[in-house]
Amino acid sequence: MSEEQPTFEENLATLETIVAQLEQGDIPLEQALTQFQKGVALSKELQTTLQDAEKTLTTMMNDSEQEVAFETPQGGTGDAD
Repeated sequence: MSEEQPTFEENLATLETIVAQLEQGDIPLEQALTQFQKGVALSKELQTTLQDAEKTLTTMMNDSEQEVAFETPQGGTGDAD
């Protein structure tokens, strides 16, 4: 059977661990480069997951069960400036 994909939270924890190791600077250069590359890949994957979640949260279903863009009510942008 195939291995389950790690969750967003697990990937984020892994990335945080990699960052902490790299910040300490006490790992061999080759391992640091490998960890850096893994961190970049995880970062891209996490960004994609967040973008997909944003797309999901900014769409809604209309009465015909079709996805439509969610719009803020007129008169406000939702910003609290």
